[in-house]
Amino acid sequence: MAATPLRSRVPTGRLSRAIGVYGLLLLTVLLIVFFSLLLPSTFPTSLNFRAILSDKAEVAFVSLAAMIPLATNKFDLSIGYGLGLSHILVIGLQVQQGLPWPLAVLAVCCIGLAVGTINGLLVEAAQIDSFIATLGTGSVLYAISFAYTGGQQIVGNLPSAFVEINNAAPLGIPAPAIYVVLLAIGMWLAFEYLPVGRYLYAIGANPRAAELTGIPKRRYVVLAFAGSGLITAFAGVVLGAKLQIGQSNVGNEFLLPAFVGALLGSTAIKLGRVNVWGTITAVLVLAIGISGIEQLGSSFFVEPLFNGTTLLIAVGLAGYAARRRVRTAVIEEERAMAMAAPSQEDPPAVDPAAGVKS
Repeated sequence: MAATPLRSRVPTGRLSRAIGVYGLLLLTVLLIVFFSLLLPSTFPTSLNFRAILSDKAEVAFVSLAAMIPLATNKFDLSIGYGLGLSHILVIGLQVQQGLPWPLAVLAVCCIGLAVGTINGLLVEAAQIDSFIATLGTGSVLYAISFAYTGGQQIVGNLPSAFVEINNAAPLGIPAPAIYVVLLAIGMWLAFEYLPVGRYLYAIGANPRAAELTGIPKRRYVVLAFAGSGLITAFAGVVLGAKLQIGQSNVGNEFLLPAFVGALLGSTAIKLGRVNVWGTITAVLVLAIGISGIEQLGSSFFVEPLFNGTTLLIAVGLAGYAARRRVRTAVIEEERAMAMAAPSQEDPPAVDPAAGVKS
């Protein structure tokens, strides 16, 4: 009799979990349908969807970059400033220093890797809180951007091969979208099937327990920040190929959408845990929502308002999903212990030989 309520709750529990896991995907579809009905002549067009994929590629890059330290429960607030400096350098090294574009791209990626490594060392070796360390690093990068440009735009002739990094469209698909998909697949494989992903998640869940099990916590946290810096630098390369000018005031506006994507993504696919496909889905929600709102003729302030509101919602939902995940794990553990324990209603076992006297 005691099992009946449990059986009656199973379908509801499964439905609730399915909605939680795939709710963001459903929201993406609903937004597409909603704006397609409101804007039938402009929204559901191949031109619009190509524009969405191309314009929000940098947001997807920095969201994936922010996701890696977040897996270890650390924050990288320097990604917006790093993106801005990277796009300035990749253009300046070609225009002002005369470097060939492949060397300029390689140099910028190495600088991004170095910046990320420094962030990791500040957090782990110097034991500075990740908020403070990366905010300070970001301010330094912002100062370097101004010093390098002198507050002016960097303009010059760029090789067509470099510009094609952004403008190419194999099979009609914007090249930046292809880069994002390839990066997402690589990160998904690393997080789901390689030890590095399990280690990062373990560090984020319980750093002390991870160390006790033999995981070198400091090494992997530094590695997480280094990966974040490298991805951010490549995003700056793509942005430089798109803008074709270097501006010191570009980059900061990507910080907020990056964390919206990463945190909102933790409420889908893998509840309570940052994950690749949840992040990509969250970026699509942002891109579709902003595109539709802009086509409806909204004012310029709508995009930051939308991003800020979504960030607050994302933080709240991420916290709720994490708490729910912990509660579910505790309930499952208690249920397993209850099933393993002998029932009090069963009569005690009697040894037939206990009553035999010699």
